[in-house]
Amino acid sequence: MMRTPRLDDPDLPLTEIMRHWPATVPVFLARGMLCVGCVIGPFHTIDDACEEYGIDPDILLAELRAAVSLAAATRPPAGAAAGR
Repeated sequence: MMRTPRLDDPDLPLTEIMRHWPATVPVFLARGMLCVGCVIGPFHTIDDACEEYGIDPDILLAELRAAVSLAAATRPPAGAAAGR
C-alpha cells in the first residue's frame, strides 16, 4: 500500500507536491515562481525553490497548507452529484 506523502516532507519534490495537491499550483504562480512545469521540479524541494527565489520556506509552506485546506473545505462530498 502506498503512503500519502506529507506536504511538510523536506525531501518531497515540487512536482509531487503539485501532483498530490493541485491547489498549490496557484500559490507558486502568484509568487512568480516558475516551478510549475519546470524540468528541475522533480529534483527541487520547497527549501530548494525558496533558496532560488529568496522566499522564507516557512511562509511558503504556510501558504501551501492554506491552499490545500481551502480546497479540501470547498470540495463537494464524495458521491455528490455535480451541477445540483
